[in-house]
Amino acid sequence: MTITMYGITNCDTIKKARVWLESHDVAYRFHDYRVEGLDADRLDEWSGKVGWEILLNKASTTFRELSDKDKLNLDEKKAKALMLTKPTMIKRPVLEIGNRILVGFKPDVYQQAVGGLK
Repeated sequence: MTITMYGITNCDTIKKARVWLESHDVAYRFHDYRVEGLDADRLDEWSGKVGWEILLNKASTTFRELSDKDKLNLDEKKAKALMLTKPTMIKRPVLEIGNRILVGFKPDVYQQAVGGLK
């Protein structure tokens, strides 16, 4: 089964998740969407599985630096446009495990999701 981690290289949470995967001998591919980008279809797929509200990281520096106008009346269409323009607003990491996705890093959730894949 193919596992892909999406995020940005210098994110502390990404670093923790990568260390966890590597220390548990879980093979994965890393996709840095700051470098490689992120297409609208993939974001739509994720949003359909977990909801745009889960994907949008309102605590991120990028989101907090938005103008009040950009934050006002936030809906799915507007949030997706913001995330595509500035993918650092997407909560990290996004881990694709086959057709499932996990958003964020929690060791116990990772253990349940990938523990039996080795």
